[in-house]
Amino acid sequence: MRCCVTGGAGFLGSHVVDHLISAGHDVAVIDDFSGGFVENINQKARIYSGSITDYKIVEQIFEKCQFDYVYHLAAYAAEGLSHFIRRFNYTNNVIGSVNIINAAVRHEVKCFVFTSSIAVYGSGQTPFTEDMTPAPEDPYGIAKYAVEMDLAAAHRQFGLPYIIFRPHNVYGERQNIGDPYRNVIGIWMNQIMQGQPCTVFGDGWQTRAFTHIDDVAPIIAHSAFNSKLYGEIFNVGSPISYSVNGLLQEVQKVMGDTGVQYLPPRQEVVNAFSDHTKLWEYFPGHTVDLISGLQRMAIWAKEHGARVSKPFNKLELEKGLPPSWTKAREHALCP
Repeated sequence: MRCCVTGGAGFLGSHVVDHLISAGHDVAVIDDFSGGFVENINQKARIYSGSITDYKIVEQIFEKCQFDYVYHLAAYAAEGLSHFIRRFNYTNNVIGSVNIINAAVRHEVKCFVFTSSIAVYGSGQTPFTEDMTPAPEDPYGIAKYAVEMDLAAAHRQFGLPYIIFRPHNVYGERQNIGDPYRNVIGIWMNQIMQGQPCTVFGDGWQTRAFTHIDDVAPIIAHSAFNSKLYGEIFNVGSPISYSVNGLLQEVQKVMGDTGVQYLPPRQEVVNAFSDHTKLWEYFPGHTVDLISGLQRMAIWAKEHGARVSKPFNKLELEKGLPPSWTKAREHALCP
């Protein structure tokens, strides 16, 4: 089958590409390489360099390739930062998604697979279940929920089949450890390799469930070929939650202990983890435990080395920006 993976040069997207190619499918990647790397992409995939925010480019690619299935994973997924880059967030995460949805409708795609986020739930009672009414508390979560609603509307109006996954805190090999705003495990591993203390916002007792990439990517890749999943929403990830402090202890066991620096708390949901009962009706349960997953990622990180963090240089609002982000940005802008 002819498959399109947006964001296929990124962390999650590149792993989905691998699983599709292993299954014998013809895969094309659309990516602007703002957060992904060409070396992540399977050599058997075709690469189209461009932004999904450019509807003309999107239409040209769809017209040329005539995709059967679309996996839309391209996004700028920085929940905390999204408060300060609202226009950028909605342009990339909503308008870009709408361009892909429009193209999928025009070219009669058989199934549209979308990776949303548990950010759509907000701070409701945990564990989150798919039947809860979403109440996102940050622009990133709002954007993801908007796309979920648009997909439902596209199905009602045009009959576009879709599946929505809500992953959470995915980590593992190929994660962009140089991104200073998202993916805390990657941030810490990068800091440790540079001999820096690991930074924690607040007191570190926030709880999250952390999921290795191998418990997410194959499920997403294989989902489109099961029509029983069409129209459904699934939480996907690990069922075991940890405090940020507890996670840090495990990361430092495999990477080395460079200490911890506690920073002022930022605006974020305190406790966020999901129930996966619905998913397990169709797919096997959680298989990669945290310790094994961290060991695998640590080997990969040490082989590839530290990456220089690049502060976001297109802030739209600075009021209330965490001080550590402000300092990092000022340092990066110094001649």
